[in-house]
Amino acid sequence: MRKASVSAPVSQAAPGARTAGAVVQERHRKEGGGESRLRLQTAVRLRWFGVIGQLVTVCFVYFVLDFPLQFGVCLAFIALSAWLNVFLRIRYPARTRLSTALATSLLAYDILQLSALLYLTGGIENPFTFLLVAPVTVSAATLPPLNTIALGVLGAATTVLLVFHHKPLPWERGTELNLPTLYSMGLLASVLSGMIFLALYVWRLAKESRQMADALAATEMVLAREQRLHALDGLAAAAAHELGTPLSTITVIAKELARDAPHGSQLAEDLALLQTQAARCRDILQKLTRGPTEPDPLHARISVTQLIEEAASPHRGFGTELVVRAAPVSDSNGAATPEPIGERRPGVIYGIANLVENAVDFAAERVEITAAWSADFVTITIADDGPGFSPDVMDALGEPYVTTRRRRARGRAGGGEAAGLGLGFFIAKTLLERSGATIALDNRERPGRGALVRVSWPREAFEGRRQTSAAGSGRGAGTPPQGQSELDYPLAQPFINE
Repeated sequence: MRKASVSAPVSQAAPGARTAGAVVQERHRKEGGGESRLRLQTAVRLRWFGVIGQLVTVCFVYFVLDFPLQFGVCLAFIALSAWLNVFLRIRYPARTRLSTALATSLLAYDILQLSALLYLTGGIENPFTFLLVAPVTVSAATLPPLNTIALGVLGAATTVLLVFHHKPLPWERGTELNLPTLYSMGLLASVLSGMIFLALYVWRLAKESRQMADALAATEMVLAREQRLHALDGLAAAAAHELGTPLSTITVIAKELARDAPHGSQLAEDLALLQTQAARCRDILQKLTRGPTEPDPLHARISVTQLIEEAASPHRGFGTELVVRAAPVSDSNGAATPEPIGERRPGVIYGIANLVENAVDFAAERVEITAAWSADFVTITIADDGPGFSPDVMDALGEPYVTTRRRRARGRAGGGEAAGLGLGFFIAKTLLERSGATIALDNRERPGRGALVRVSWPREAFEGRRQTSAAGSGRGAGTPPQGQSELDYPLAQPFINE
């Protein structure tokens, strides 16, 4: 079964998202190549807190409570941690990001050092035994799962040993506190269960945080690209303004020369052509300065089949057959419903292109794209003959879900296989929903197989007509204000709402 693994399409419509995916992949490659997310400054600071807490506790028990205690040995273990911190600060810059191996070794040392102190002060009966959970929790937030499991096994093993092997718990002189064995086993169970629960909980939170950060990085790069494109409009207007003066000079001189040129001569014809072309240039410059208030009607509107062809064209020629079909629904009189023609929205084209790319990546031989419409709805269905969506990720689709699934590369640089990111799907889904669409995902029924993605709009929303359901706005649900595209909206809003 396939994973939800959609990245930005290889087209001019979404180079920003492709760059974002490359940035995220590079970060994951570094982390997988031996670099942890734990900084030296954080590790040293946490250990200093531990040193201070251990020193205060030992001194309080020995001097204030006057309990018998191997004070010198305890101070030696505490001093060892202090000297380790001093060495690390001298050896590495404060903001160094520790390697996975070094971070694992330091956290393992923390477990062993704390276990040694607990051995000297009552073992599992010591109320500070729960602190063995701390290094494993830090590992869950900053290290790969295998390293966390190894540290968890080490912490569990030392906790079990402390049940059976330890010095007496410091207590009033002349007396000894002996806890029942059953109670000690209960303490062991509580420490181990707390260690497992906190490690899993923190690991899950850290994973979701990384996914959100990856999605935000990709989204910000897409928005930055769109802002650069909008900036070109201003540059075009400025260029038109600057070109207006020399063009006016050319027009005036051409008129003066035309008055003096012999009537019917070749020179007169050339000057007339020059005036005509100068007037044409003036009209073009005026259109540039008017901007989006008078859009090109041919470019501003696009039919549903043209939208599909524009989104699918970059993904042809990769060994997968792309079939585009139209399936209009007849009206009550049996006549075919006219094809819907909607606004050309970059976000919609980008989103459909993402879904098409995902289908091509996982298809065995064929991808079918069907456009269906009636008087009430417009639907684009993308179906492939690949393995389909696996049930374990079906519910996670639409979130910034990152998968480790490998997929075949389609002749891209580097060849081989391409790692999938769910960031492209997250962005595509958000943009399509802002246009008023709903997205449904399923697997094809037998005898066929593969994934099925259905994008549906109310026809009024697709065509950009006024909807009465949009109270007071005059626009369909999810339709951006006039003059703005879906990409103008802050896509970080889903993160805040969630």
